[in-house]
Amino acid sequence: MGVFNRFSDIINSNINSILDQAEDPRKMVRLITQETQETLVEVRSVSARYIADRKQLREQIQSSRRESRGWQGKAELAVVKGRDDLAKLALKEKTLHDEAVITMEADLSRIDDAISKLKHDADKLEGQLKLALARQKALILRGQTAKSRLKVKRQLHDTNCDEALSRFEEYERKLDNVEGVIESYDLGSRTLAQEIDNLQDDEHLNRELQALKSRIKNTGTVQAVATA
Repeated sequence: MGVFNRFSDIINSNINSILDQAEDPRKMVRLITQETQETLVEVRSVSARYIADRKQLREQIQSSRRESRGWQGKAELAVVKGRDDLAKLALKEKTLHDEAVITMEADLSRIDDAISKLKHDADKLEGQLKLALARQKALILRGQTAKSRLKVKRQLHDTNCDEALSRFEEYERKLDNVEGVIESYDLGSRTLAQEIDNLQDDEHLNRELQALKSRIKNTGTVQAVATA
């Protein structure tokens, strides 16, 4: 096997493999669109949960701030009443709520950042989805064209050029034989009109032959008289 044949086999194998794996363009576009829509729904669902968590966290922050202010008032009252021990305990509770507020505010900042990023991603994904829907027909057409071209390429590589020409020549020889047989039948089966034409030709030739014989005979007689 030559290098060209091996190379053709490799190309043919690759094309067949790609063609076998090729999906229906309409099906692929619908699938991609569906997956994009599902992803968009999921992103929006996560964003909705984050927004709900943010609302709840803000309420907790406000509640802890109120608690902090309340313990601040209690500590001041204890000092006024000369109860430093109670004032310390009140300040301790106030500190716990203040620390909780700081922690929750940090969490709130992270949630705000996550919501912002999800919104950006959702907007970008939605834009791509709109673009994909707008280009859906073009994508389907490109997919069908590519698949058709793959079929053509496979056909071209499946048939060797020399073999194809040889098959044409063989078929041409068969046609020559068939036409020869047809002509032989035509020679052996003359029509009535052809037979009559042949008879007329024979009669004309016979008259020409008799005329020639008469001329020769007369010429001979004249020559004989002149000699005498």
